[in-house]
Amino acid sequence: MKINAKNLLACVVVSTALFSCQKENKTPSTTTSGISSEVISQIQAQGFSTDGIIKVDGGYVVENDIFLSTEGLTKAMSVGPELRVPDEEQYHTTNLITALPRTITIAVTGLDAIWTAATDSAVARYNALNLRLKLQRVASGAAITVTGADLGGGGVLGQSSGFPDINGNPPNKITINSRPGTFGTNPSVQWLATIIAHEVGHTIGFRHTDYANRNYSCGFSFPRNEGDGGVGAIWIPKTPKGPKDPGSWMLACTDGTNRPFNPNDITALRYLYK
Repeated sequence: MKINAKNLLACVVVSTALFSCQKENKTPSTTTSGISSEVISQIQAQGFSTDGIIKVDGGYVVENDIFLSTEGLTKAMSVGPELRVPDEEQYHTTNLITALPRTITIAVTGLDAIWTAATDSAVARYNALNLRLKLQRVASGAAITVTGADLGGGGVLGQSSGFPDINGNPPNKITINSRPGTFGTNPSVQWLATIIAHEVGHTIGFRHTDYANRNYSCGFSFPRNEGDGGVGAIWIPKTPKGPKDPGSWMLACTDGTNRPFNPNDITALRYLYK
C-alpha cells in the first residue's frame, strides 16, 4: 500500500506506500531489463504486468506490491475470465478461498504491540459482516503470519505474499515495512488496521479497486494499469461502474487515513463470502 504523490509532498513521513505487497529490500534489486526472458514469460503467463519487475530474495515483486515466489512461478495456476470494465470497481481473482464456512487464523510476530491491536481491529471488521469466511487471531501456528521486514524507503507500507492458490487456500504471509519512520512517530491504530485489512483482502482474492488505473488513488503510478491477465480481474456485480469510489479499502494507494469498509466494499465481500 502506498500514500499518493500529493500526500507525499505534504507529509514528513516517507510514504508513497501501496496498499498491498512489496519486497524485502536486503539484497540489490534489478529492473525488468536484468531479469531473464523465461521469468518474464512465467510472470506474464500468471496474468501479471511485466513492467518494472523487481528481483528480491526468494522471488520477484510485480505491480509494485505483489510478491511472487520463484517456486510459485513454476506451478500452474487456475486461470479464468478476463473482464474489461471501467476503471474503479471491485474485482476478484479467479481463485478464491474455498471449503466454506471456514475460519482463517492470523498471527502477529516480531512487530510492536500496536500491530497486534491493528490486526485485532482488522479481524473485527471482517467478522462484523457475518460472512461464511471468518478470521481469528492466534498466538502461533496460523494460516497467515503478519511479520516485519525492511521493505525499503520508497514508501511501501505492506506486502501480501499473493492471492489464494488453486486449492482455495490463502498465501501464508503478510509483511509490514519495519524500516524506522515508515509510519511516522504516532500512527493511528485504525490506519494500521486499514493496512492489515487491505493485505488480508489480497489473501482472500481481492484485486485493487483501481487496478486498471492506479493514478486514481496514487496520483501518479507506473505502470498505470496493473494488468488482469490470466489470474482474473473479475468485476463483482452490484459494485459501481460509474462514480469514483474514493473510500474503498482496496484502492492501490492510501491517503494515510482510516478506511473502514464502505457500502461498496461490503457489497463485494458479501457477494463472494456471504
